[in-house]
Amino acid sequence: MNKNSNTYIVVYSVVMVVIVAVLLSVTALSLQQRQNNNRLNEKKQSILSSLSASDRNFDEYIDAYAVDASGQRVQVADIFALTEDLKGAFEAGTYPVFEASDGRVVVPVTGNGLWGPIWGYVALESDMSTIAGVVFDHSGETPGLGAEIATAKHQAQYVGKTIFEGDEFTSVRLRKGGAVDAAHEVDAISGGTKTSDGVTAMLRNSLQNYIPFFAGKRAAAEHEECTCPADGEDNAESNE
Repeated sequence: MNKNSNTYIVVYSVVMVVIVAVLLSVTALSLQQRQNNNRLNEKKQSILSSLSASDRNFDEYIDAYAVDASGQRVQVADIFALTEDLKGAFEAGTYPVFEASDGRVVVPVTGNGLWGPIWGYVALESDMSTIAGVVFDHSGETPGLGAEIATAKHQAQYVGKTIFEGDEFTSVRLRKGGAVDAAHEVDAISGGTKTSDGVTAMLRNSLQNYIPFFAGKRAAAEHEECTCPADGEDNAESNE
């Protein structure tokens, strides 16, 4: 074949494109499992970080399960698969929960910022109201502005805030100009109003899915406290 002919150039180009495509496909497939493992490890680390327990072994420290709209446990094949499409899981009425052995729980949250999706994890103390920590991330918020939601400085503001006032769900709000309600508000991001509004909506919309679950955990804890014998009763029984 004449190497200077148009036919040769076309055939050569097609062959090269096919070879490169095959090589890229093989490379992508060979790396897919590693990429999946990296994503899974990143999720586990974020959950542990929200609990300030990065040094703990996830599989030993965390019980991962899902609950339905009534707060009852349901069977799922892969709890982390739900977090890949958390919005879809919420719409289907299936809510992932990550419960630590010390009674604290972590729930995932998802929403929209100014330029795209935002997401994260909220850890609650065993009272199911006080925030133990948060981890937030984003896909494209503005550096120095909305992207500040992913910084430790911003996330530290949430520790100690509460999402209930008595039995009333309040969530936590980002307030422009600075927090006024010390229990339920944090400072909004200066120059990042839309992202701040997105985080407020994300927390409210995501956390309210878990209200029956939180209520059940709180009721169970109160029942345990009520059924525990008083110290005096223990001593009396021992003396008998």
